[in-house]
Amino acid sequence: MMGASIEETLELWASSLRDVKARIRPLFTQERVAASAGLFLDGLLGDERRKTGWMRAEAAGDPGPWRQQAVLGRGRWDADALRDIVRDYVVETLAADDAVLVLDETGFLKQGKASCGVARQYTGSAGKITNCQIGVFAAYVSRHGHAFIDRALYLPKAWTQHGVRMAAAHVPPETDFATKPRLALGMIERAMRAEVPFAWVAADSVYGVGDIESALRRAGKGYVLGVNANHYFGSWHGKRPVAGTAEAIAHELDASAWQRLSAGEGTKGARLHDWAYCELADLDAAEYHEDRSGLWTRGLLIRRTIADGDLAFFSTWCPAGTGIATLVTIEGASLGDRRQLRNRQERIGPRPQ
Repeated sequence: MMGASIEETLELWASSLRDVKARIRPLFTQERVAASAGLFLDGLLGDERRKTGWMRAEAAGDPGPWRQQAVLGRGRWDADALRDIVRDYVVETLAADDAVLVLDETGFLKQGKASCGVARQYTGSAGKITNCQIGVFAAYVSRHGHAFIDRALYLPKAWTQHGVRMAAAHVPPETDFATKPRLALGMIERAMRAEVPFAWVAADSVYGVGDIESALRRAGKGYVLGVNANHYFGSWHGKRPVAGTAEAIAHELDASAWQRLSAGEGTKGARLHDWAYCELADLDAAEYHEDRSGLWTRGLLIRRTIADGDLAFFSTWCPAGTGIATLVTIEGASLGDRRQLRNRQERIGPRPQ
């Protein structure tokens, strides 16, 4: 709020928080449980770095953590209904037709073996294989701001193939194994069914090929999706001849193909990288959905770090005529958002489903 006093800003925050609590109140059948849920929300928004049960209880004035633990572990309420309330609130506040849906995952480090979905698996949070849970998240990013709108807990096969373990963790018996891309695709489909306005999807290489690409083309959504260095690309339909792995194509580009562009503002100023973009083909949208029309361009976007020349690669799909600056903005905005989201996810954590 430009020009607003501290008092006015605090009142706006307080009013907005009261509104949020009023929206979630119908999820809880008892007033005391709703009150504990409100205090839990207050605790999450507090400035403590680690949100342990005892810390939240102390902030709420409770004698111990059991009241708020009851909300998470023993209370009966619809977590998916809460997800939808959050999504609708985000859309009301941040909606824009050119918004980006950012897909990402993060790990939550654990010590024991009882937490739902916990296993030894790789997480970027630690940069190694370690004992953790993995949460897959969708964030809505527009020029107005960014916020979560969906989440899912990844369950390794070691869990979904172990009925006794699943039952002990209160996982619904009909839950089957789902890959991370499949979980992300479910989030995209839920967003579209709810008529969430967005034009783009951005994600890293875990989600960059396969069903997600096909679904987005059918839906008329653009994307900037990470791919591995050995992913094969080839041009056709009159475009400049390009064929080979993403890494090989990058090394064969002329120096004139690279542009130094900002991927958005970071904590230390503009995030500058060198970028190159190869248009591979112009295709009619009707090839993917009979109700759609117009030319769309399939492409390869390459990012090179200035300091060490490290390369990253992205499969792109966009309306014909879209320039490299727009694609860099999509990936740059999502990159910055993913970094901030990881920090928040590590503090909050996913709710088991």
